[in-house]
Amino acid sequence: MLPVYICEDDYEILCIQKEYIEKQILINGYDMKIAVCSRHPEEIIKSAMNFPQRGIYFLDVELKNEPMDGFGLGKIIRETDPRGFIIYVTAFEELAFETFRYHLEALDYIIKGDMEKMLNGIKQGLETVTRRMSMEKGEQREFFTVKVLDVIKHIPVDEIMFFETSGRTHRIELHALNDRLDFIGSMQELEEQLGSQFIRVHRGYLVNSGQIGELDLKHKEIRMNNGEKCFFSRNARKMLLNRI
Repeated sequence: MLPVYICEDDYEILCIQKEYIEKQILINGYDMKIAVCSRHPEEIIKSAMNFPQRGIYFLDVELKNEPMDGFGLGKIIRETDPRGFIIYVTAFEELAFETFRYHLEALDYIIKGDMEKMLNGIKQGLETVTRRMSMEKGEQREFFTVKVLDVIKHIPVDEIMFFETSGRTHRIELHALNDRLDFIGSMQELEEQLGSQFIRVHRGYLVNSGQIGELDLKHKEIRMNNGEKCFFSRNARKMLLNRI
């Protein structure tokens, strides 16, 4: 279920947006829910960080008497939720270009001067999000979500080569097609979470069986499809031969 966040400094408009979005969710049966509805950006940030997952964000640009504007808020959201849907609802049409300058990848920029047009823009935004989510589900692609420092990363599972225990306690290194990340975790938890596609070939390695290119039985090495190598134990040899 997608959480919906609303940040708007005009209390009356905030209530109108909340009521309208709830109505659209109910009428259309969207898999969404209002998570936070606030005039204060800190409340949006706190909730998004405490419950990190992909969300929808309806943000005002000018947030009076607050430590940041909507663009600053959007920038923080992007660090926490890089795949989230940001929609700006504002009276300042001329500032739309700022979303590109800040690299915010906003889904839409709705002008709230005309109430009917604003509500129609919100409706279209929800429809677009639903359509995009349906397309992604159609691809049947899964993502592995991990927190690296203060940034939430979403890595396609089919692009992960293997996980390796780091030299530091409770640290794991993720080797992917386009990423190499270090994070806090345990091999046992990863093994349970990722299922049978990933094989514990060694105490220090959890390998994506779909990315194994070849086995070097003499040196007990696995060559992955991207050219990286890792080791396997003698006990894992039979399991690997059966799997590939």
